[in-house]
Amino acid sequence: MAVPKRRLSRANTHSRRSQWKAETPALQQTKIDGRPVAIPRRLVKAAKLGLVDLDR
Repeated sequence: MAVPKRRLSRANTHSRRSQWKAETPALQQTKIDGRPVAIPRRLVKAAKLGLVDLDR
């Protein structure tokens, strides 16, 4: 039989959430239009197609 979830105290919730850390994306060195740039791997194809503005 299903059992309802228990409520977490505010202190437990905040201490659990405080352990989460965002990671910076790994940058990949590539040449676009003859100049070397470091961009995330998921944007390389879009940058080569000209869909991403690298000057900003």
